[in-house]
Amino acid sequence: MPRPDARQRGFTLVELLIALTLIAMITVLMFSGLRLGTRAWEGVETVSERVADIRVARNFVEGILRQARPASVFLDGLELQVFAGDAERIDLVAPLTENVGIPGLYLLRFQLEQGGEHPRLVLVRWLLHPEVLAGGDDYPAWEPLAEAGMELEDAGPLDRDVASGAYGRTVLLPEVGEFGLAYFGISEGQQDPEWLDEWLEERRMPLAVRLTMTTPSQTWPTGVVALTGGDLGAFGGFDDGHGGGFDGGEPDPERDDDPN
Repeated sequence: MPRPDARQRGFTLVELLIALTLIAMITVLMFSGLRLGTRAWEGVETVSERVADIRVARNFVEGILRQARPASVFLDGLELQVFAGDAERIDLVAPLTENVGIPGLYLLRFQLEQGGEHPRLVLVRWLLHPEVLAGGDDYPAWEPLAEAGMELEDAGPLDRDVASGAYGRTVLLPEVGEFGLAYFGISEGQQDPEWLDEWLEERRMPLAVRLTMTTPSQTWPTGVVALTGGDLGAFGGFDDGHGGGFDGGEPDPERDDDPN
């Protein structure tokens, strides 16, 4: 019988083993590359979320500061200027839209509250109305910042609206690394503006507020926000006290933690 052509013969066992080994190596490399790409994508998403959290919180606080308005309330027969602040808290009056409750002017308080390993930045708001400021059955009354404790008593749970939206508490930044405030203005009895750690029981608003806000894993340059009606141009050589100017900038990439 004629011998079969060598070109028509099948693979030998050695050739099959070599082919299977190569396929296995290629498969491992493909899955390793896919896993590496997935981890890299997850890392980018994690860093983006971190930047987005501080960016949104920072932009919101700065936007509210720019809209701050001089306002006073009567408490125990005395007229008090609402705007007040210390190194970690601030009270002011600014407008809010119907997206957060009843549209109109609100008395807003930004403050740090303990929430685990790191403090959180919380916004508390009262509609600027005597009955709302007096408090209700399910929410606390407003107290001047100079008299209030570091945290509101019986403030209730976070992220809620009561009194048909006239009162609410919202977490702006769940984990805070540093939150600091300073005030540039002419305090009572002074003639020249200066930077102060507190602005309490003053008859007028400061000219500007210096804001420092970071998270445990993300920094952001210190910025200065000029308040409405504050003529900083009248004071030559204005310095924010940190060698910088207004409204911050971009986050510091050197402080980005490796999500992997």
